[in-house]
Amino acid sequence: MSTDAAFWDRIAESYAAKPVDDPAAFDRKIAITRAQMSPDAVVLDVGCGTGSLALRLADAGREVHGLDVSKEMIRIAEGKAAAQGVENVRFHVGAFDAHFGAFADGSLDGLCAYSILHLVPDRHAALARAFRLLKPGGFFISSTVCLGRRRWLFGPLLWLMRRVGKAPRVTLLTADGLLGDIRSAGFVDVEPTDVGAEPDIAFVVARKPG
Repeated sequence: MSTDAAFWDRIAESYAAKPVDDPAAFDRKIAITRAQMSPDAVVLDVGCGTGSLALRLADAGREVHGLDVSKEMIRIAEGKAAAQGVENVRFHVGAFDAHFGAFADGSLDGLCAYSILHLVPDRHAALARAFRLLKPGGFFISSTVCLGRRRWLFGPLLWLMRRVGKAPRVTLLTADGLLGDIRSAGFVDVEPTDVGAEPDIAFVVARKPG
C-alpha cells in the first residue's frame, strides 16, 4: 500500500480542490446513508479522503470516524473539521487491513466504503473485516467504480497511467461481481440503489444479519 499512499499524498491538494463529479447523486447517497443512522450511531468511513462524507454525516450520529491511507488527505480532513467546528469526527491514518485495530469486532453501527473497494489490494478481506466490525443489524454502504465490462478499454489505459504515476492500483470490477462478493461476505438485503449517478458506479446498501 505504500506506493498508493504516496500517490494519494501527492495529489491530496488537487483532489481536495476538485468539485464532486455529480453533486446531486452525492447528496442522494448522503441522504440514504444518514437515514440508516441513529443519534447514538458510531460509523466508520473507510477511504475517507479529505473527509467530505464523514463531515456530512457528523450530526446524524454520536461518532463518525474516517480512515485513509494518505496522511495528507487526513491532514486536510482534520483542517476542514476544525474550520467547521465539528467535534465528533475523528480521522485515522492507515490501511483497512489486519493492522487497523481502532475498533473491536461488533462495535460499529455502520460502515461506509465510498470509492474504495476497487482500490484495496484484497477486496474479499476488506469485506470480511467490515462484516466483523459491524454489530448485528449494522449497515454497510458502498459506492464503487465498476469498469469491468469495458476492460478492453480501461485495462490498458489504467496500466499505462499507473506506470507513469498518474493512477493508483485499480481492480476492474463488474457490478454483478461486486454484489456477489458482498453477499459472499455474509451481508443480506444486498441490492443496488439508483441514485442517478454515472452508469459505471454501483451504489449498494446492505446489512449484517441481526
